[in-house]
Order: sequence, then C-alpha cells, then structure tokens
Amino acid sequence: MSYHDPVLLEECLEGLNINPKGLYVDVTFGGGGHSKAILEQLTTGKLYAFDQDPDTKANLLEHPNLIFIASNFRYIKNHLRLHGAKNIDGILADLGVSSHQFDEGKRGFSIRFNGPLDMRMNPNAGLSAAEVLETYQEQALYDLFRKHTDIKGLRSLVNALLMARANHPLTTTSELRELCGPLAPHGQWHKYLAQVFQGLRMEVNGELEVLEELLYGAIDVLKPGGRLVVMSYHSLEDRIVKNFIREGKASGQTESDLFGVKHLPLKAITRKPITASTQENAINPRATSAKLRVAERTHIEWHRDE
Repeated sequence: MSYHDPVLLEECLEGLNINPKGLYVDVTFGGGGHSKAILEQLTTGKLYAFDQDPDTKANLLEHPNLIFIASNFRYIKNHLRLHGAKNIDGILADLGVSSHQFDEGKRGFSIRFNGPLDMRMNPNAGLSAAEVLETYQEQALYDLFRKHTDIKGLRSLVNALLMARANHPLTTTSELRELCGPLAPHGQWHKYLAQVFQGLRMEVNGELEVLEELLYGAIDVLKPGGRLVVMSYHSLEDRIVKNFIREGKASGQTESDLFGVKHLPLKAITRKPITASTQENAINPRATSAKLRVAERTHIEWHRDE
C-alpha cells in the first residue's frame, strides 16, 4: 500500500464541485492523493495544502498551482490571510491518521508494532502519549478516556496506569499493550486496545478541539456557494461535523428568528453521510469506517459565539 491511499476520491472531487479557476484547500495533505487529483482539475486556480507532519514533505508535488503550508489546519484562517487568499471555493478535510502514520512503528500510533509512545502528528510539538500518561492526574486520565472512547470500567484502566507509572514510566507501545491486555473483556482484546490508543492519540493531538477550530475557520474563509467536504472515521468526529452543519456551532442550538427560521452559515448538500463501496473497502480497509459529509456556504453573515 502507498503512503496513504485516498479514500472516497471521486466522491470528494464531486463534493468540491471544482471550478478550474477557483481557490481550494486540502487541510490534510498526507500522501498527496487528494491534492494531486484536485490539481489535475485546475487551470489557473490554486490549491493551498496543509500538513503539520514533517514526513509529508517527502510527498510534495512540483506544481505551480500548489502552495504547501507546514502547519496545523486549526490555523487555516490566519495562514490563508497571510497568503492573501480570500473567498475560497472549497475545503477538503480527510481527518484522522494516515496509513503511513499507522504503519510507521516509531510514531507510536499502532498497536501492531513496538515503538515509543509518541502519537504526535507533529513530533516537534506538544506532549507525547508517554508524557500524558506520566503527568496527568487521576481525574484527568479518567476524563481523557471518557471523552474520547466508550470503554467500560474506566476506573480499572486508570488505576492500572497509575500503579504502573509508580514503578516506572510507560514509554513504549508494547508496555501499554501488556498493561491493558488483562483488562480487556473476553474476546475483545483488539477492540479494547484500539480504543485505548485512540483515546490517547486524540488527547495528544487535541483532535476534537482542532476540528472545531477548522469548522469555524471554514465559515470565515469560504465564499458564498463554496463547498466544505469533511471525511471522518469515528462517531465523535462525525457527530461534530453533522451538528456543525445543522446548527452552525459546535455545541448547543442556533436560535430561530421571530418566524421560526434559522439563519445558518452552512447548508447540507448530503443529508446522510457518503460511505465507501464494497469494492473500495476490499481494496482499502481504511475506507470501511469513512463517512463523508458535504456542505455549502450560505450568504449569511456569521460571527462565532465566544
């Protein structure tokens, strides 16, 4: 398999409704698969591609219409402003972890390989997973897994983590696997471990908070009629995207006017999430959990509620 096989490629391109002269943003460049396909449809248009992972620089394309921005996509508004890019025609976000990140044992994302407990998408920023497990207090650890997973019996997990670090810090994925193995329900070892790793990874990278920042930023930079295309891989992300499109905010509901009408910044193009075909799932297992939602920027002026 390549660095990262693009999931739902044709559906993403259709969702973007590409204008060859338009301005587009791929906030998760990764292996460059989606970006390459977008560039092939541009003539005088531009593509701004974001990625905070230094490994992605090996995949950069030599293309006059591509501007690469080595940054977290939560800062989309600021970086586009610095580049003088206004009235964006479309934004694509392929969330989660790339195939390369899972397959590179030294990054610590996968339960399959032994490696350092890192899990940072940008290895040069923030706390690693090992540092989170070493420094978070009991309640913070409990809240971390409650927020990002549906693991049952969290107190047992947290107590095991606290007892383990009292003897020596957990520094490798193998050590974490060995600690969690006895805690997993019968026949659910793989699912349990995947949840533990997912919860840690999402905390390390602030994934839910970063997604919210991206969605608010998208409203500010998209022109009326511009498209927002977001692909998520688990229910927590998909719920945020769905609610944001429906309500224009990450939490709570938007108030209606005197006539009961909600004036929203986004209009759903897809009423239900698009999922991969049986054929694509067979070729690319990562596609099996993908949910794609498409929205269009309305003409409504919108200001974020602080």
